[in-house]
Amino acid sequence: MTVLEAFLQGVLQGFTEFLPVSSSGHLSLFQYFTGNSGETGFLFSILLHAGTLVAVCIVFFPTLWALLWEAFALVGDLCRGKFSARRMNEERRMLLFLLLSLVPLALIVALRDWVSGFSTDRDITVEGFCFLVTGCALLTASSRARGRKAANGMRASDALAVGAAQVVATMPGISRSGATISTGLLCGLERQYAVSYSFILGIPAVLGAIILETKDAVAEGVTLPVPVMLTGFVTAAVFGVLSIKLVQWLIKGDRFRLFGYYTLCLGIVVLTIGFIDRFTGYPIQGWVSSLL
Repeated sequence: MTVLEAFLQGVLQGFTEFLPVSSSGHLSLFQYFTGNSGETGFLFSILLHAGTLVAVCIVFFPTLWALLWEAFALVGDLCRGKFSARRMNEERRMLLFLLLSLVPLALIVALRDWVSGFSTDRDITVEGFCFLVTGCALLTASSRARGRKAANGMRASDALAVGAAQVVATMPGISRSGATISTGLLCGLERQYAVSYSFILGIPAVLGAIILETKDAVAEGVTLPVPVMLTGFVTAAVFGVLSIKLVQWLIKGDRFRLFGYYTLCLGIVVLTIGFIDRFTGYPIQGWVSSLL
């Protein structure tokens, strides 16, 4: 992998991680057409996710700082027996709902090897189908009336639904932000709150995946040149910040519908290419790879 390819993947990851179009699906397509799949490509995908994780921490630092202090206060109240479910501020409610949304992630431990296989195999039909699912979810959520729930109006069932959507979004082609934001909107969450909740919820999920997969990569001796790793990491972080700001602006209007149309069209194209390549000896993959 060259530094230029690392930069291009960093730009791709940074922009698509937070836009509701599936970064994993786009990255899988990039690796499919450039030949950077397999263990090295998967290791680099983890590195790029680490860059976008830094982007979330930068943009949402005030909220994360408030949640951290509230976590310490919650532990203190529990130890002193002063915890009251009826007297919780907005930060504490959001913190507890985030913890509840993380419960479905236990399924990822059992499914991660199966899911990662779709990102590293020589087939993109699954990605194409998942893009179609993302498009349908975005269009359905966009058609719903604006919700008004924030932390004070959110229910436990809403938190579990968003958490379940995050598990489904581990499939390449199903957007994590698209799935969780769409689910939040369908549950009646206020739009800006749905975005903040979605991105903050992704922090422990991405961090856990990085720890698990890095351990496996180190055990197998998979490495990449330092310039390539730094380029991918920094580029993903910078463009991740820009992408989050763009989503915050887009969510104010009904612009998510445009991403629904985009992912539907992309899904159709990817499915078509995938079926042609599978049954004719991968001519399209070879042609695109030669151009790149």
